[in-house]
Amino acid sequence: MEMLFKGGTIFPITKKPFKGDLLVKDGKIHRMAKSIKKTENCEVVDVSGKYLFPGFIDAHCHIGLYPDGLGGTESEGNEMTEPITADLMALDAFYPDDTAIGKAISGGVTTAFVVMGSANPVGGQGFIVKFNATTADKMSLVNPAGVKMAMGENPKRVYGEKHKLPSTRMGTASAIRNFLLKSQNYMKKKQQVISEGKEFAEIDPKYEVGEKLLKRELPARIHAHRSDDILTAIRIAEEFNLKFVIEHGTEAYKIADVLAEKKVPVVAGPLMTFSTKLELRDMTMEALRILPEKGVLVALMCDHPVIPLQYASVQAAAAMRFGAKEEELLKMLTINPAKILNLDNRIGSVEPGKDADLVIWSGHPFDMKAVVEQVFIDGERIYHLT
Repeated sequence: MEMLFKGGTIFPITKKPFKGDLLVKDGKIHRMAKSIKKTENCEVVDVSGKYLFPGFIDAHCHIGLYPDGLGGTESEGNEMTEPITADLMALDAFYPDDTAIGKAISGGVTTAFVVMGSANPVGGQGFIVKFNATTADKMSLVNPAGVKMAMGENPKRVYGEKHKLPSTRMGTASAIRNFLLKSQNYMKKKQQVISEGKEFAEIDPKYEVGEKLLKRELPARIHAHRSDDILTAIRIAEEFNLKFVIEHGTEAYKIADVLAEKKVPVVAGPLMTFSTKLELRDMTMEALRILPEKGVLVALMCDHPVIPLQYASVQAAAAMRFGAKEEELLKMLTINPAKILNLDNRIGSVEPGKDADLVIWSGHPFDMKAVVEQVFIDGERIYHLT
C-alpha cells in the first residue's frame, strides 16, 4: 500500500524543515522530496498548508495503569507490599481501554514507555507501547524495556509508614545494592551449576531480572529528583556497571556538567506543575535550556496522569518562555526519547526507512491554536479530526 502526502511543511527533526511531499510504502517512510509524482493505486493525502511531524514519544508515563476517570482508588501503578518487586511487569496491569490513550493520540503522541510508579526501590519492568491496537499485547512494541528504580521521598514515605526499610535515603540505596549483590551471587551460582553440566533448577524471577541488569541487557530507569539523589543513583549504577537513565531529574540542571561528562541521559519532567513535595521546590523550566546547552541528552515527559499526555506539546511550548530553544524542545519530544528507548532506528524522526508514524498538524505544535488533524502509525490512519 502506498500513501503520498502532498504539499505540507515537513519537519524531519534531524534536518531542517522544508515544503514538499512524502511517500509511504508498506508502513515505512519511502521517500521525501519537493515534489513526488502520484503512481497508480496510491492514496493521496493533501496536506497543503499543514505541518507534518513524526509522532511524539513520551519516554516515561503511567498511561493505562492509572485509567482516566477512576482516580487513585483503581490504579494499578504501585505494588506497595515489599520494597523489591523486580519481577513485576507493567504490561500485566495495562488497561488498553483507558480513554486517555485516545486523548494522547489527539495530542500527537504515538509511542510511550509505560512504567509502574515509584513506591519501591526496585519496582519492576516497564514496556514500550504504540497506540495502534486494541489489546495490550498487540500494542506492546518492546517488553520488557527497562527496570524501574526509585530514590528519594516516595520509597521513604511508603515504607516509613510501615516501619520497615527503607525509611531513609540510606535505606533505599542499601535495598537497591543488596538486590544487585544478591543478583550477582545468583548469577555465580547459576554459572557454576551450568558449568558442571547440570540443570539450574532454582530459578528466581527477581534475580533473573537482576541478571539482565548486570549484563546490561536492560537499563535501570532510576526515579530521582534532587541532585543528591541523582548522584547516589549514578554512584550505584557505576558500582555495578549498569546501563541507566535518570527519570524526572528535577534538579539535574544543578549538576549538568557531571551528567554531560558521564553521558547520563535524563527524561525530564513534569515541569509544568505544582511543587507537591520538598524535593520539587527548586523545579524550574529553565532546566530545559540548561541541560541541552551543557550537552546532556534530554527527553521531556508528562508523567501522565500528572500532566495528561495530550498536553505534551503544551508543556514543551511553555518552556520557550524560559529560554529553551524550539529546535531542542522538538527533539525532546521525538528523536531524543527515541534514542533513550533505543528505537531511533525506527521512530523519532521523518526519514526514509523509518516507521511511518506521522502527525498532521493544522499549525506548528507550539502554537496554542494548532490542532492535530490526522495521525498515522505504521502508515495506517488511526485518527482523523472530524
